[in-house]
Amino acid sequence: MSIESLGRSVRATVSGFPGGFWWLWLSTLVNRTGAFVLTFLSLYLTQELGYSAWFAGLVVALHGLGGVAGSPLGGTLTDRWGRRPTMVSMHLAAAACAALLSVVTSAWGVALVVLLMGVAMQAVRPSINASIADMVPAHDVRRAYALNYWALNLGFAVAAIGGGVAIVLGYRTLFLVDAAATALCALIVFLRLPETRPEARIDQATGETLEEEKVSVLTVLRDAPFRTLVLLNLLVCLVFTAPWIGLPLTMAGEGLAPSAYGAVIAVNGIVIVGFQLLVNKVTDKRSPVMLLTVSSLLFALGTGATALAGSSVAFGATVVIWTIGEMVHVPTNAAATARLAPEHARGRYQGVMGMSWAVAGFVAPILAGGIVDGPGPDVLWIACAVIGAVAALGYQTRLRSALSEAEGEGESEGESKRQEQRKGDGGVESVTGAKGVGQAAGDAEAAGQDVGSGAEAAGQAANDAGSVIAKASA
Repeated sequence: MSIESLGRSVRATVSGFPGGFWWLWLSTLVNRTGAFVLTFLSLYLTQELGYSAWFAGLVVALHGLGGVAGSPLGGTLTDRWGRRPTMVSMHLAAAACAALLSVVTSAWGVALVVLLMGVAMQAVRPSINASIADMVPAHDVRRAYALNYWALNLGFAVAAIGGGVAIVLGYRTLFLVDAAATALCALIVFLRLPETRPEARIDQATGETLEEEKVSVLTVLRDAPFRTLVLLNLLVCLVFTAPWIGLPLTMAGEGLAPSAYGAVIAVNGIVIVGFQLLVNKVTDKRSPVMLLTVSSLLFALGTGATALAGSSVAFGATVVIWTIGEMVHVPTNAAATARLAPEHARGRYQGVMGMSWAVAGFVAPILAGGIVDGPGPDVLWIACAVIGAVAALGYQTRLRSALSEAEGEGESEGESKRQEQRKGDGGVESVTGAKGVGQAAGDAEAAGQDVGSGAEAAGQAANDAGSVIAKASA
């Protein structure tokens, strides 16, 4: 591919979005670029405060537990209060928690602050996803989610590199920088992002406001097609989280050094930052059912092949396979959620979907750690392959009709939404902890083998912390 054709491909990938989307994209990039807390929390707890690696893993797991509560809370606030107020308030709450971590040192205090941070960070996700669905034409929603996910990963990559260089300033300084970046993110949203919550419908005959059907979390769960989508995503999330727990333990069992794991898992971020735009181009306009099926099979193939790997190169190849599945799955799943959700309940639907990421991020470390310590890592990887294949079969047999109908409806509404955006943008210059949960908790288990390597393993896990839940983004 020539440079000229590559440039055309990139322009086609990023063109056609309203200005509000790019302000939201910028806020995501700023927020993730300063995301130092989860990245260095395990090292801070073990090396600075002297806590055990087991405690560090437990604390980061509490971040995921907070997300289980924060996701439906954020979804409800998004629909009732509005997209922008929810984003601003939750970003500021997360910034306050990051600042508190620079002064709180007691075990209970740190655990409570991290739990509340998990609530705040996950509560903001439904409002971000709902805003994208509000602003972007239906046929471009998946591409928009993919670009936002790319910004999240790009920000994480910068944070990991920049934080590693700036660690000489001290952990507390990094936490304060995180707080400042999150507050700046809230300021960008407050000043530049318009409120996108759909206005109440008006009866054309009487001029009276029509009352929308009341939607609760239980109502969302009674939506059979969406409930199926959530359950299948939960299966995929469990498979997605497994490498961040089982991979360092498996590689250690093969006699590979912790530094080898760091290099192998870095492949995930490199592939996403380098190739997300290309994947967007290849998958654009494809059937969501087909994309979800293929991504599930890639997860199954990549994790299942880990049982056969024995060298750093082989382990790295398996990471490439399931990372491609990640790049396809995360934006497609978010777009499918937006398609199935009624306009007035987008926040709640995104909130319930976010719960599947948070639940997987909390449960997977327990399950995977128990399997590795019990039957062994090969059983873990075979189970992941089976679960991924089951999810792929479920997408093909249970959701083909529902997502096809939603896709057709979205296409028919696309032109009217584009016209509304042209009017609405006139006054405005218009990325689960689970990865963090899985990494830190999984490496903390490995750390139990000896205290010195435990702190190092916990730190390596934290270097990619937050990438599953925070990406949910996927």
